[in-house]
Amino acid sequence: MNSRATFNPQDEFKIKDTKPQLGELWPHGGVRGGGGWIGSDRVTSTYDLVEQMYFLYVRVVKARDLPTNPVTGSCDPYVEVKLGNYKGRTQHFAKKTNPEWNHVFAFSKEKIQASVLEVFVRDREIIAKDDYLGKVVFDMDEVPIRVPPDSPLAPQWYRLEDRRGERKVKGEVMLAVWMGTQADEAFPEAWHSDAASVHGEGVFSVRSKVYVSPKLWYLRVNVIEAQDVECQDKSQLPQVFVKAQLGNQMLKTKLCPTLTTNPFWNEDLIFVVAEPFEEQLVLTVENKVSPLKDDLVGRLSLPLHIFERRLDHRPVHSRWFDLEKFGFGVLEGDRRKELKFSTKIHLRACLEGGYHVLDESTMYISDQRPTARQLWKQPIGILEVGILSAQGLLPMKTKDGQGRTDAYCVARYGQKWVRTRTVVENFSPKWNEQYTWEVYDPSTVITLGVFDNCHLGGNEKPQAGNGPGRDFRIGKVRIRLSTLETDRIYTHSYPLIVLQPTGVKKVGELQLAFRFTCLSLTHMIYLYSRPLLPKMHYLHPFTVRQLDSLRYQAMNIVGSRLGRAEPPLRKEVVEYMLDVDSHMWSMRRSKANFFRMISVLSGMISISKWLGDVCQWKNPITTILVHVLFCILICYPELILPTVFLYMFLIGIWNYRFRPRHPPHVDTKLSWAEAVHLDELDEEFDTFPTSRPQDVIRMRYDRLRSMAGRIQTVVGDMATQGERFHALLSWRDPRATSIFIVFCLCVAVILYVTPFKIIIFLTGLYLLRHPRFRSKLPSAPINFFRRLPARVDSML
Repeated sequence: MNSRATFNPQDEFKIKDTKPQLGELWPHGGVRGGGGWIGSDRVTSTYDLVEQMYFLYVRVVKARDLPTNPVTGSCDPYVEVKLGNYKGRTQHFAKKTNPEWNHVFAFSKEKIQASVLEVFVRDREIIAKDDYLGKVVFDMDEVPIRVPPDSPLAPQWYRLEDRRGERKVKGEVMLAVWMGTQADEAFPEAWHSDAASVHGEGVFSVRSKVYVSPKLWYLRVNVIEAQDVECQDKSQLPQVFVKAQLGNQMLKTKLCPTLTTNPFWNEDLIFVVAEPFEEQLVLTVENKVSPLKDDLVGRLSLPLHIFERRLDHRPVHSRWFDLEKFGFGVLEGDRRKELKFSTKIHLRACLEGGYHVLDESTMYISDQRPTARQLWKQPIGILEVGILSAQGLLPMKTKDGQGRTDAYCVARYGQKWVRTRTVVENFSPKWNEQYTWEVYDPSTVITLGVFDNCHLGGNEKPQAGNGPGRDFRIGKVRIRLSTLETDRIYTHSYPLIVLQPTGVKKVGELQLAFRFTCLSLTHMIYLYSRPLLPKMHYLHPFTVRQLDSLRYQAMNIVGSRLGRAEPPLRKEVVEYMLDVDSHMWSMRRSKANFFRMISVLSGMISISKWLGDVCQWKNPITTILVHVLFCILICYPELILPTVFLYMFLIGIWNYRFRPRHPPHVDTKLSWAEAVHLDELDEEFDTFPTSRPQDVIRMRYDRLRSMAGRIQTVVGDMATQGERFHALLSWRDPRATSIFIVFCLCVAVILYVTPFKIIIFLTGLYLLRHPRFRSKLPSAPINFFRRLPARVDSML
């Protein structure tokens, strides 16, 4: 009964501290740093945030002078590497006695049970058994050990031996055999023994890779006017609009309100494009004949490279373009040679380099740099992440009647995506891979997701809820860099929490080690007063509707381009990492945001209750002290503001003892994921548009969800602003709280030595200053406030 009473289900969803043996372990227990592990505070090794894993590497380079088959007179050689129960083989070459493979095999040291390594050279036969050409045997105790940054081991020629190893036979093979770690250059492209069951195209999808997001631009097309527009019915004046299409993006101008041959619009159409530019901008001018019919007037196709690249808000020169006429076909004969007035269109178009193209939510943004590289600043820090392992993963699919999981991890920060290798058929995979990112702004978030690889071939069948041919989502972790202390190594085990139609569920744990290193503390503190996004977002802002549409298009482009890599980073993976469905209506999210708002207002409610208790003399001592303080402030009003700021300074110092020890993670209670009703979950997992059969219900239901989704976002934004007030003194962002309490102390001193009337006078002059002295950019206090973290990081 006691053990059952002490069990807390919430502990299952909390971050746990781990103590992995990070650093570089010398193979024979060397004394460098003490105890075989490097013990210095700052290790120069690039793999100091992961546990070292040892592999036996075998590089098969080439062979020469191989004997030919006496019957066929040719040789189709290949090499088979055998270590205990593990076998790996190279591709075969047809009719080659001097083949070149340059293939690397990697065998995990943990699973090595043999004392010798055998390398066989065979001749492939289609009908009979493959011929034996020779072998080379290595004693495992004599294999050299290579530790980077040592240069690669030089391969050597080895004479082939017969089956018994008693005599040499004709032919030689060039090999290099060594023991190394995952820091070895051969690790990413090697054939791994733990993926021996993967064949064909699936081999490429198990390797670790680094991807780079395409460079995105905003294309602004200002449609000004057109001239000499003619419709098919010469007796009527046209009423036209312009339709612009770029790939699968299509936008239209408003209908010109007047009937005229020289319509005027002056409308901006914004598109998202990616380098290298593959599509062309297609403009068509169409005449509104009836509510259901539009006639084509002219067409124009423009390559994107002709447009100017703008880095600031300076005006761009406009240009006139001739439209291609419709209707001049075979029936018109020689009339095409007649001199005709062509319809012209007036455009002002440019590629915007001063904006950051948003492809992710601003709440979880990982990059804030503008598109143009000329506008980038110097990095202020380095983020190093060691993806160690996962524990307790659940089976995601079945093979031969047994559950299995082939897990890999994806991390995204800025333009760099990384994907670990896939560990096959393992519910507790160990990756121990380390990656590094440059940090340009601390108010950013790195996202890590764990997925099940469903593209390895074979007869796997996905579990319920996972479509065929789609990598299944296992879980996701977000880490906000501003909540991290600099130069501290964090080692935590993050629970992987997902929401399913049956409720919230923990599907495993992800063990990470990460460190945020600051390169310039002065520059970092200066960034807290700068705008979150490039200044073009404030000088010429987009509307909320435009940003939602552009973000959706940007996500599609990023998913499409990354899906064309080899191996592809699949669309379902990219969409999950970018929170493609975060804007959808959810009763659960609405409840969570509502109670976040109530939690923010609870401080004001508590103060009002305390004042009521003071007025009611429920605690006479407190009431007398308040009377004394009130009389002092009445007699000396100049002490009011210094007292307030000094009080906040003392609260900040007091709260330092209670500062969070862990970065924030998903809070199931805050997300209302535990108490949610099954009917509400069914609504959240419903398709959009809804799958309900009734047309009227579908229309009303979708409209309600769309409106409620906007309200949900507004409520969440209001809650975020209130939570940022709490973050001023909570040490959630240690640098921001340090800046604020120092500021409070300075202001308290300044206000104490400065007459109160002068403060009021200067404040009034500042608030009433002329517009000429105002900037469109947000002020430093506003920028500082917007950079403060909110509890949105703990939302599921």
